[in-house]
Amino acid sequence: MEIGKIISHKAYHGNLIINGELLDEVLVTFFKAPHSFTGENSAEISVHGSVYIQQKLLQVLIANGCRMAEAGEFTRRAFVNRKFDLAQAEAIADLISSESEAAHRVAINQLKGGFSKELQVMRTKLLEMTSLMELELDFSEEDVEFADRSQLKRLLDETLEHVNTLKDSFRLGNAIKNGVPVAIVGQTNTGKSTLLNALLGEDRAIVSDIAGTTRDTIEETLNINGILFRFIDTAGLRETEETIEKIGIERSYRKIAEASVVIGMLDATEGADNMLVAAHEIHERIDLEHQQFILCINKVDLLEDQGEALLGQLRADLDNDEIMVICLSAKQHFGLSDLYNALKHSQPLASPDATLVTNVRHYEALTHASEALLHVKEGLQMNIPTDLVSQDLREALYYLGSITGEITTDEILGSIFSRFCIGK
Repeated sequence: MEIGKIISHKAYHGNLIINGELLDEVLVTFFKAPHSFTGENSAEISVHGSVYIQQKLLQVLIANGCRMAEAGEFTRRAFVNRKFDLAQAEAIADLISSESEAAHRVAINQLKGGFSKELQVMRTKLLEMTSLMELELDFSEEDVEFADRSQLKRLLDETLEHVNTLKDSFRLGNAIKNGVPVAIVGQTNTGKSTLLNALLGEDRAIVSDIAGTTRDTIEETLNINGILFRFIDTAGLRETEETIEKIGIERSYRKIAEASVVIGMLDATEGADNMLVAAHEIHERIDLEHQQFILCINKVDLLEDQGEALLGQLRADLDNDEIMVICLSAKQHFGLSDLYNALKHSQPLASPDATLVTNVRHYEALTHASEALLHVKEGLQMNIPTDLVSQDLREALYYLGSITGEITTDEILGSIFSRFCIGK
């Protein structure tokens, strides 16, 4: 069939014949530029799901001048042809790799261009002010002021607040994308590994009565109500001279600092005083402004009747607005539903249309933009010369533009698209 007679977006049925042999019945769909994913002329061949058929077809195509696509090549071509901006292109990779409903929703919102539109509005306002300030430089000898300083200050405050709001959303956005990090910590033999196995519904971690069994961190993920949680079983906290175990304990302390949620495990059979000491040891390592703390009193199934009074005393001492106390038996799976609910409500619910920053590159660019805007604000307050203030404004514009690809380099593009899956 002649290329000129091909109808775009129409599927053609035919036989795939190689060396005179019928290999398969296929569908071929043509997409004429610019109405395709990449903005270029392209075609898709649909075959049956046989690895043999796919390999034979690929061999024929390569023998006739085709080549395998590089990682992210199709998306990069689409970006170069202005089908979408760089932030939306990265959202495609996030969409493909999303493992939860929440991660999927965030990626879809970014793909729709909401984040890009917010950045564009900010850049447009700053560009207008920058151009007026630079115009002043052309008339510096005449002492003319084109940019209203009070208006610029208001604009700076609004933009700085917006940039910082986006930047601060990274903690939640990154947790949704990669899984909310939950550190399970406590002294030896409090049931941390047993709890991990109970949550996962499988024997993932070794459980033993011997203290110090867990020497390194163990990580597993679990989807709870559309949110991916990344559970980290840590080495038991205690004083030890054993070299390997000491390394494991140091890693436990690092995981506490990195976690969004910390589950502190206490042994109910140790008595209220010992549990209070253990709880405070964990509590003093937690930043309650940025981390959620859930205290789990484990092994309640081993308590006798007087145990209820002991637990009541402990809960009265520890239970407050910042710390949630849950009684459970990891071995008997008692109280797990309370823990599931606590985890589910530990993460703030973002609006379905809220813009969340999930990309480290975007976070770093917003951080640099925020710093540049602060310099502009300080410069205006100190009556610094217009050319210096204008330079800081251009720097803020550069970093905001680098997110959407309005300002970028081939090196940055190569780094971004190399992380895409082959063929996309």
